[in-house]
Amino acid sequence: MTIRVAQVSTGNAGRLTLRQLIADERFELVAVSTSTAEKVGRDAGDLAGVDTVTGITAVGSLDELIAARPECVVYCAMGDTRPVEATNDVRRLLEAGIDVVGSAPGTLQYPWGTMPEKVIAKVEAAAQAGGASVYITGVDPGFASDLVPLALASTCQRVEQVRCYELADYATYDGAEVMFDLMGFGKPLDETPLLFLPGVLAMAWGTAIRMLATGLGIEVDEIVEFWEAEPAPESYDIAAGRIEAGTIAALHFSISGLVDGHPAIVVEHVTRTRDDLRPDWARPAAGGGSYRVEIVGEPSYVVDVVPSSEHGDHNHAAIVAACGRIVNAIPDVRAAAPGIRTTLDLPLPTGRGTYAGPRGA
Repeated sequence: MTIRVAQVSTGNAGRLTLRQLIADERFELVAVSTSTAEKVGRDAGDLAGVDTVTGITAVGSLDELIAARPECVVYCAMGDTRPVEATNDVRRLLEAGIDVVGSAPGTLQYPWGTMPEKVIAKVEAAAQAGGASVYITGVDPGFASDLVPLALASTCQRVEQVRCYELADYATYDGAEVMFDLMGFGKPLDETPLLFLPGVLAMAWGTAIRMLATGLGIEVDEIVEFWEAEPAPESYDIAAGRIEAGTIAALHFSISGLVDGHPAIVVEHVTRTRDDLRPDWARPAAGGGSYRVEIVGEPSYVVDVVPSSEHGDHNHAAIVAACGRIVNAIPDVRAAAPGIRTTLDLPLPTGRGTYAGPRGA
């Protein structure tokens, strides 16, 4: 039996989740909403960039989407710069009895210890009132910093440290709001970007740190933040805009969960906008970007996940991976008990329903 689904937002991630919702026989698309006036009234197939006329045209409000009576909503609206609005949207959907999967708000991936208790209580109350569940995930924070390291840790006799990396060249990533407003690329070196204001890194990746800690059966005493930036040696253009000489062109940051003063769980990012910048920082295994999991223990591991796609480079492939994780979780979230659900709650994902066989066969 197909699941009635709706899509909120059709940006970088939403366009790709929408593409799967249209093509995947497990789902029946019943609504799409957008905050962009120019997109209202356009067919979902057009917004997804596929040669399919669905007959479902985009609406401009959450009320109109709710009126279509979806069983589950894929929520991919921007949450990094509007966490309160995104959380309120999720609460409205849950109160209406609609399950939610999505990429935002990120703090709902594992809110305990990161999100204020009163906000968690409001989300839980909405979920119980509507008998609905919410599951938020992605790549990192997401499966590269929860599912993958926990799977590896399950084979160890002893774990001393888990370290998760994102190592990527963002020159081809066209999300200007994330690149410039959040991460601070193109800003003066003496200006602190929004992402690196005290406490922001801990809030953004505290979900991953605390979920891993819970999975390992330990408790993090403190989360420590670190960041450093490298200036552009000259002016040049990237997909999101222009980087002027002397402004931020590469970033290295980490979030460490300490247990008795020891960095037991570390999430570390190296983000370049040119491959030649800071060769002394960690580099991806291949293809311009990779997700690396290192475990110090018995046995120890170094595992690199290198995403690729027939439709784009490593940046595009990473978004596709996040979108696949979100959409493929829908059946499990529909079956879950009401409330905030996490990777620790859901069954082991196996890719059920995604096999398509070789093309042209």
